[in-house]
Amino acid sequence: MNDDNSPAAILRKRLYWHSRRGMWELDLLLIPFLEQRFDQISEADQLAYQQLIEGEDQDLFVWLMHREWPEEPSQRRIVQMIVEHAETTDNSAYRTL
Repeated sequence: MNDDNSPAAILRKRLYWHSRRGMWELDLLLIPFLEQRFDQISEADQLAYQQLIEGEDQDLFVWLMHREWPEEPSQRRIVQMIVEHAETTDNSAYRTL
């Protein structure tokens, strides 16, 4: 287990556990994005991700499955980034979550 207790490590752990949802479909989208892209996106987009995962599973599911888009522009942007990442990346390693 990682004993890094720096603020960045603590934030990452919190984000990881909040990205683990009650729905497998959401886990397959959120966790790979967090692990593979989160560190490269802007601070504004990182904040939008943090706000996104505080939402309800039902809302996240509808947005990430292309059924609706969030009204808030920053949320719409981060949802689009997550969807594009999922569509262009091989995430087969995460299928066993």
